[in-house]
Amino acid sequence: MTLTLLQAWTQGRDRLKAAGVDSPVIDARLLVEAAADARRIDLVTDPYRVLSDEQRSRLDEYLDRRSRREPVSRILGRKGFWKILLQVNEHVLAPRPDTEVIVDLVLNAMPEGRRFDLLDLGVGSGAILLAILAERPAARGLGVDISEEALAVARENAARLGLEGKAALLRGDWTHGLGDDLFDVVVSNPPYIASAEIETLDPEVRHHEPRLALDGGPDGLDAYRRLAPEVLRVLKPGGLFALEIGHTQADRVLRLMREAGADEVALHKDLADRDRVVAGRKKALGNGEATR
Repeated sequence: MTLTLLQAWTQGRDRLKAAGVDSPVIDARLLVEAAADARRIDLVTDPYRVLSDEQRSRLDEYLDRRSRREPVSRILGRKGFWKILLQVNEHVLAPRPDTEVIVDLVLNAMPEGRRFDLLDLGVGSGAILLAILAERPAARGLGVDISEEALAVARENAARLGLEGKAALLRGDWTHGLGDDLFDVVVSNPPYIASAEIETLDPEVRHHEPRLALDGGPDGLDAYRRLAPEVLRVLKPGGLFALEIGHTQADRVLRLMREAGADEVALHKDLADRDRVVAGRKKALGNGEATR
């Protein structure tokens, strides 16, 4: 019995829906496209193309894995973020659209053509760092991560995007070892899930995302307590910071950054209208900031 692209998509959708997958239509389409070497437009313009036996077998494997709640990004080994495509694996957090709020904030603050130095703390796959550098050719960036495996992924992504000459990647514990280096922009998507809550997350997250990138300690705020003073230490006067947060953590992270001495601290929401990013600036010289 033959199987067309349209039939594969329809049957895949129904199979994933029965397995409790949240987005069966989109996920089935992505898996069909990958398994059948097809493009999205092929599903519209050539819906009756017949899959080969090899393609059917590959699709069946993909659908089995997704039905067991393995994320599509893990199955395919890639994930789109902003305007770039990233390689991902079990060592890095799969980038999410929520995090694009940080990219948007930085790009709006840093016009094209402006030279600036960017620091990404907990760089992971390189999503934030590389998305910004791809849009701002005059910028340079440093990504820091404690995981050498994550840095290997970030290095591969930088090379694939032709950004290896603009992005340095360093193994380190947040800002430890950066010394007196100063940056115009500091960004971070730190771990912010309370330890006890991790087992309550969807299987896609609790079984397939690196715990190092999730576990924020007993109340989810361990990383922010360390970052609050250190982000300001490595920022130039007037420099911008942007930190992703859990959507229930806004008041506490805002307070931590203000108590550390940050200026213009504000909350920014994601596309679902949830609290997502705390951003602000280091006080400019002449505005209560001592020279270094």
